[in-house]
Amino acid sequence: MSLELPVLTPADFASDQDVRWCPGCGDYSILAQMKKMLPTLGVPREKIVFISGIGCSSRFPYYLNTYGMHSIHGRAPAFATGLKCARPDLQVWVITGDGDGLSIGGNHLMHCIRRNLDINIVLFNNRIYGLTKGQYSPTSPLGKKTKSTPYGSIDNPLHPLSLAIGCEGTFIARSIDVNIKHLTETLRRAANHRGTSFVEVYQNCNVFNDGAWNYASDRDVRSDNILELEHGKPLIFGKDRNKGIRLNGMEPEVVNLGNGICEDDLLFHNEQATEPSLAYLLSRMRHQDGFPEPIGVFRAVDKPRYDEELNHQVQNVKTQFGEGNLTQLFNSGDTWTVS
Repeated sequence: MSLELPVLTPADFASDQDVRWCPGCGDYSILAQMKKMLPTLGVPREKIVFISGIGCSSRFPYYLNTYGMHSIHGRAPAFATGLKCARPDLQVWVITGDGDGLSIGGNHLMHCIRRNLDINIVLFNNRIYGLTKGQYSPTSPLGKKTKSTPYGSIDNPLHPLSLAIGCEGTFIARSIDVNIKHLTETLRRAANHRGTSFVEVYQNCNVFNDGAWNYASDRDVRSDNILELEHGKPLIFGKDRNKGIRLNGMEPEVVNLGNGICEDDLLFHNEQATEPSLAYLLSRMRHQDGFPEPIGVFRAVDKPRYDEELNHQVQNVKTQFGEGNLTQLFNSGDTWTVS
């Protein structure tokens, strides 16, 4: 006899903890869309785990009625790796920020993505250290004046999606905290991907870096500054849908449709391309360079997954040699007696 799973609602995923972020923080919207999306997956709450590091974003596990772990600074991907390998039946999420994930945690994040572990990583990018009260972060733009860079940052900023694509990430996406429908759908697609899904969310810190993403979120200007990616569709944007992106040799350029330029002249998006070069090109398009910034799924391909390969390897060795013996292992090979 099969048991039917109860139908869950967003309220079922809300914990009994008071949500404590600064009023107006973009984290509230990301949490709301996550709670809205999770019931659609048909996964029971006891099979879902949220793991975070340190930072404002890392309070996330407290606010969801699932299993969760508030781990240590930058190391959430390492905890997630161990958990997913030991319990492949669980759906594992890593919640991180531009400071937690790209500074002290950059090494862990990079290797988690390249291994293609079957987990979901959501990186909140507000271009600032919020929890420690307003220092510049790895994604802060050049010249950014903060408490730790009073004369302007001289660090070249990291671009999270470019890093993830360089690590051969199999699912790479970007959304915006206030773009509710788009964010919900992006999280849903990430959850359904087999392998590491990496989602960057432009998130506003209204206390220490308010308005960092206004050009991408303000209703009056965003249509000219963002480009919604659609698989198999030409790269068209603009309030009147009259602008596009085409390649001029190896360089992208913005063109106006008409006067001899048609949709077929534009670059068409292919999120399933095995070669990630075009996805990387899209990740480099910057508002400050006169381009619209793409949102949506940059890449979605299927490759072997680390946790599955590891467990297959262990099972094959057990089949060949039988169960291991830890005592024998400790007393085998070269040993020394220290007196």
